[in-house]
Amino acid sequence: MPELPEVEVVRRGLERWVAGRTVAAVSVAHPRSVRRHVLGAVDFSARLAGRRVVGARRRGKYLWLPLDSDDAVIAHLGMSGQLLVRPALEPDETHLRVRVTFTDAGGELRFVDQRTFGGLAYESGGALLPRSLAHIAPDPLDPAYDAPTVVMALRRRRTGLKRALLDQTLVSGIGNIYADEALWRAGLHYARATDTLTRAEALRLLSQARAVMTEALAAGGTSFDALYVDVNGRGGYFDRSLAVYGRAGRPCRRCGAPIRRDPFMNRSSFTCPRCQPRPRRGRW
Repeated sequence: MPELPEVEVVRRGLERWVAGRTVAAVSVAHPRSVRRHVLGAVDFSARLAGRRVVGARRRGKYLWLPLDSDDAVIAHLGMSGQLLVRPALEPDETHLRVRVTFTDAGGELRFVDQRTFGGLAYESGGALLPRSLAHIAPDPLDPAYDAPTVVMALRRRRTGLKRALLDQTLVSGIGNIYADEALWRAGLHYARATDTLTRAEALRLLSQARAVMTEALAAGGTSFDALYVDVNGRGGYFDRSLAVYGRAGRPCRRCGAPIRRDPFMNRSSFTCPRCQPRPRRGRW
């Protein structure tokens, strides 16, 4: 699933190529892609037609397009969703689910989603912050992010450290990839009990999470396959800089020890056994 840097890359593309334009029409090719809009595909299309997009915003892994009506279109990319800006005459993608055309001569916005885990929804009054996203915490790149407050909340938890990082109500935008990378940079094991962290350790970890995602954003995000692309279809290249994620058996970039892969919450965790020793008392 795309994480903060990948979603922010898409947001910036939408800000550049879609903001300021007026919607002419919307066609929904697969109702599952607007399933979060409870009134259905016809209502979704009717509400969006004629509205002007006034920006592109993000909270964690969610995107939304504020409209001139003070409403918003919310987008979640899921596992394979893409928001692409394409010339109208360009052939449709195999998994095109929603098409948005505009009143000008520019490209149309296409929501493409192979697995249909992602989707779009229309929320009244959601331009500033949609109510459905209000429970999601600010992410490390958000101006509203308050690191000392997150540190206190993190240390009060009684769970494993990586589980806490993945909790989007604590701090958003951090997924499996950047959690592993931040933990490696901070020299902490994913199973470390959060209530054993010192304030300095917690601050160091959150600082490294911010740093690694900032670097990934500059590289266009992490693209392991053709599904993770910007609005123009270009992939990122931060995968070349990953220190542990996806590098099982390869030497640690810091000490040379073979990277270890462990099962974790139906996914995987990658650590250096020397730089990130397993805690004697941990929580998974």
